[in-house]
Amino acid sequence: MSQLPVIAPAHVPIFAVVGNPVEHSLSPSIHEQFSKQTGYPVHYTTVLAPFNGFADSLRKWVNTTQAKGCNVTVPFKFEAYAMAATCTPRAHLAQAVNTLVFPSDDAATWKGDNTDGIGLVNDITMNAKIPLHDQRVLLLGAGGASSGVLGPIIEQAPAKVVVANRNMEKAQALVQRHHSLAQKHGVSLSAISLSLLEAPESFASYQTPFDIIINGTAASLGGKNVPLSASALRPGCLVIDLMYGKAAQPFLQWAQQHGAVTRDGLGMLVEQAAQAFYLWNGIHPETASVISAMRLNG
Repeated sequence: MSQLPVIAPAHVPIFAVVGNPVEHSLSPSIHEQFSKQTGYPVHYTTVLAPFNGFADSLRKWVNTTQAKGCNVTVPFKFEAYAMAATCTPRAHLAQAVNTLVFPSDDAATWKGDNTDGIGLVNDITMNAKIPLHDQRVLLLGAGGASSGVLGPIIEQAPAKVVVANRNMEKAQALVQRHHSLAQKHGVSLSAISLSLLEAPESFASYQTPFDIIINGTAASLGGKNVPLSASALRPGCLVIDLMYGKAAQPFLQWAQQHGAVTRDGLGMLVEQAAQAFYLWNGIHPETASVISAMRLNG
């Protein structure tokens, strides 16, 4: 578990991103920029939790620092959901939490939310200026990242959303949890095996190409390992990798070679961080300048 580099003044709230690995995270820099922009002082650090010790590490850190909240990244979003005493409806649907609020160090007061989905939706609709309404969306993966974004995507009323995953049981469970929400918004929601999308002949039998493809798998895949036939891409479609920077490039370069417009997960990262900042501090920072600064420095 990482240590705070300095002791924050008593009046400065403490936050962190908890994960493994976590040293590469851009979240401290993002929240530092939010703090300067809003004039609201925060101390934001990183906490490295062992794979088999997330809960104990988190409790120890909160009890030691009297922290007010944290972000949670891979691979602990499902464990964070289990630890939260109360959760927002979107976190319940996802069964994954990426933002925790600590009203006190008593775990019985901890609140969980998932800001990933609204972060992605804001990046697509506001920053990329591409509507989700009436679009055909393919979501690759059924892990923590995909679980967090599915609900807010459905709320934008796309024509259909298909969740593709190698483990069909996980994909079907994710779809089933969102069935009522999809019905409410008139969205066709289904789950399929990734194997159906890997070969052109398989995809041809699955109907039409997609307008928006979102890679929510744990690792960005490229070249011959891309679990998707190029037949799934409509010319000019939007392809997003929820990872950012170099990790996202193999998948995005493959998509570009097949005529797609591409976007990595940096905008989503900043947008979901802004939602977390608001939950913790009651202030909503502006995001466009922060995204530009992160891309310039990245």
